[in-house]
Amino acid sequence: MNTAYLIHLANYSDGVLYLLALLLLVALAVMVDRFWYLRRTILRGHVFVQELSRHGRMNRETLEKLADRAGDLPEAALLRSAADHYGQVKDEALASRLEERILITAPQLDRRLWILDTIVTLAPLLGLFGTILGMFHAFSVLAQPGHAPTAVTGGVADALVATASGLFIAMLGLVAFNAFNNQVRMILLQLDSLKTMLLNRMDGHPMVGGEGSAQIATATVQAVGRAG
Repeated sequence: MNTAYLIHLANYSDGVLYLLALLLLVALAVMVDRFWYLRRTILRGHVFVQELSRHGRMNRETLEKLADRAGDLPEAALLRSAADHYGQVKDEALASRLEERILITAPQLDRRLWILDTIVTLAPLLGLFGTILGMFHAFSVLAQPGHAPTAVTGGVADALVATASGLFIAMLGLVAFNAFNNQVRMILLQLDSLKTMLLNRMDGHPMVGGEGSAQIATATVQAVGRAG
């Protein structure tokens, strides 16, 4: 399969294969970007939550230091919110404020995943459209005098390449989309675990080495292990 034949296939679908190639490039760019960001966030967040589980009672200064150490992790926003509300609200009110921060942070995690979702739906439809256009070219040979049957069958085969390409892009995008959604769910679980730890460590009861922190840390380790 040489370049001239690929150009022939693209022209046979009236340019639809060019659009499919563009969709594939966009999908690959989103996959690389999201894989790098989400995997890095999960691994760093796991280490950070593990370290936090060994802390006892926290005050505003400790929370601010931990937030600075978290850097650009989603956990940093949660820690800063806890530091801002330290001594002002507690119990259910504090839990509500932390939950609000998680909800605000969540859209940053699945950013650009809508592009993959759109490509998964659009690519097969574009492929089918390209095949239909190719069929027009294939069967137009029947209108010509002295046509050869192989010209029709060969044209049909060329037309089906568009559908096959669209299905391949959709399958690739679907696998990546589901994997990234699972990683987003794991990060949200880490944030929820962090919220519980903060509530337990801001109520005046130290939990260093306690059963509660061990259970939370174990649950986080198991969840991240399943994500990997």
